[in-house]
Amino acid sequence: MNIEEIREYCLSKKGTTECFPFDEDTLVFKVAGKMFALSALEKPANIVLKCDPDRAIELRERYPSIYGAWHMNRTYWNQIDIDGSLSPELIYELIDHSYDLVVAKLSKRERDLIK
Repeated sequence: MNIEEIREYCLSKKGTTECFPFDEDTLVFKVAGKMFALSALEKPANIVLKCDPDRAIELRERYPSIYGAWHMNRTYWNQIDIDGSLSPELIYELIDHSYDLVVAKLSKRERDLIK
C-alpha cells in the first residue's frame, strides 16, 4: 500500500476535500471542513486517523506500527506507519472508522449536504 492508494481511498469518501494547511508535506483530508485524516507525503509514509479512545488503546497494544499521533490529542488520534506490516483492508477500515466518527459529530444539516 502506498500514499497514492490512501489518497484515492480518502477522496472516494462522500464530501471529502484535500488541502495542505500545515506545510507542503502534510496532506489533510476533511469532510464538511472537519479533519479525519492526515498523511505525510515523504518517507516514512504514515497516516494519522481519528479513533474511538477505547479502540485506539486496543490497536496500539496489538500493532507496533500504530501509536499515539504526534502533535495531536493522543486520546483520539492514532498514527499508522505505512510499512507493509498492516493489511490494506485494516488500513481502509481504520480510514472508514475515522471518517464515520467525524461525520457522526456533524449536524443533521451538514450530514444531509454530503449525501
